[in-house]
Amino acid sequence: MSESILKVEHVQAKYGDFIAVEDATLDVPAGTIVSVIGANGAGKSTLMDTIAGVHKASGGKIIFKGEDISGMPAEKIVLRGLSLVPQGSRCFIRMTVEDNLIMGSFPKSARPMMKDTLDRVYTLFPVLKQKRNDLSGSLSGGQRQMVAIGRALMTNPDCVLFDEISLGLAPTIIKDIYARIKEISSDGMTVVLVEQDTHRAIRTGEISHVMLKGRVVLSGRSRELGEDEIKKAYFGL
Repeated sequence: MSESILKVEHVQAKYGDFIAVEDATLDVPAGTIVSVIGANGAGKSTLMDTIAGVHKASGGKIIFKGEDISGMPAEKIVLRGLSLVPQGSRCFIRMTVEDNLIMGSFPKSARPMMKDTLDRVYTLFPVLKQKRNDLSGSLSGGQRQMVAIGRALMTNPDCVLFDEISLGLAPTIIKDIYARIKEISSDGMTVVLVEQDTHRAIRTGEISHVMLKGRVVLSGRSRELGEDEIKKAYFGL
């Protein structure tokens, strides 16, 4: 197993007095697909937002490429090579598809490769090239999700966090997006995949972490984790 690109050490995150992430610890080896699974309300999305700097940790450490990024704002974390694709197919609906994608190339290091990266995104998602001059608000939910993924890739990240990107999408669209994620990973990019769907996550990720009530309660190689073991961790049985 390769060296960890991302380490989360005893991270806590709150909303006021409510503790959404209580004591989360996990390692993400470079160049792998790592799944983070758990029921709704387990703290998965808050943990991803906290790693990406969207939400501030109230305790613990987040180490990315050997640097402590705990408390660092999101825009600085992106510059270091970590991007988040949030749940909900978020994009700028009054901007064209291509303008949305180009917005992702704001880091100075990404600008010289903008055209090549854009071509790569269009190769991954040909429908976006066809609709590059359309307003993003006119797209289907699945196509807007592709825009959100493409925009994250435009930063030329070393690691991408995908937060429940299959939520509300048709099965055929989900299958296509997951095929693209595997393609992205095969190019050497590290992927963290947050899912409620246990079976899809286990099939896709080389390593899986199960969250329950704000804690990582089970970790291991996906193929070595038993179904009963995962079920007990998932539901807290």
